[in-house]
Amino acid sequence: MKVYDGSFADPQIIAVGNEYYAFATNGPLGNVQTLTSRDLVSWEAVGDALPSLPGWTAPGRVWAPEVAVHAPDRYVMYYTSRDVVADRQAVGVAVASTPTGPYVDKSMKPLVSQAGEGGSIDASPFQDSTGRRWLYWKNDGNAIDVDTWIYVSELSADGLTLTGPVHRLIKQDLPWEGNLVEAPYMVERNGKFHLFYSGNAFDKATYAVGHALCESPIGPCVKTGDPILKSSPDAAGPGHNMVLGDWFVYHAWDPAQVGTDPKGRTMWLSRLTWDGDRPVVEQPRPGNP
Repeated sequence: MKVYDGSFADPQIIAVGNEYYAFATNGPLGNVQTLTSRDLVSWEAVGDALPSLPGWTAPGRVWAPEVAVHAPDRYVMYYTSRDVVADRQAVGVAVASTPTGPYVDKSMKPLVSQAGEGGSIDASPFQDSTGRRWLYWKNDGNAIDVDTWIYVSELSADGLTLTGPVHRLIKQDLPWEGNLVEAPYMVERNGKFHLFYSGNAFDKATYAVGHALCESPIGPCVKTGDPILKSSPDAAGPGHNMVLGDWFVYHAWDPAQVGTDPKGRTMWLSRLTWDGDRPVVEQPRPGNP
């Protein structure tokens, strides 16, 4: 079901008390577009959660924000923006005392910047059942025609620095993935780890969501194979998902205007169920799920 009809690419939602807060790539509401809801279906615009950017970057390409909740008065946001020195996308981190911000990044340089691998994008935080925190991201290899990898490294307890070695998990190697994998999102369930990711081109109907089963937060991971979420007559190029309980949250295009819709990618929800260790995602449909 489409739950927000405005431009809201790369959505992520957190629950705080009786409220839900959604964050997305730059658009009409600002650098980090922010919405609020009480039922996940009716959303109200809040504005820009990251109104000021640090000196290492500039407005225009602020992508894929995701927030980790550390305490009732501490929220840590990971976001992608342009490393102006390297002239590549990189990952930054910002902190706020309320879910809607303003988030502040006081750093002098990005948290992750793999300029030699095309840049770094799509950072996604994850806390496992032991309390350890991890950060997943993608090297933007398709920007320079090299492989794209999903990376992971352990985070410090405060979420502001990488503390462990960097591990490669998966790269593009299935026909449906085209020349990239991106948008990682990790879920722990029954002692196993499920890596969701998107593949192919974001502005094509062939964009879709895949899944890999991992032995630990740092792998090894084995892909399921075919996409678990792909285009339907109602939504094209679904991708950049996250999981909120029994719901799959993602963006998608109007099938009649894939890659060209002035409104852009809108936010959708689908029901998530499980068949053993395999996730089953209801394909995009217009009705209320």
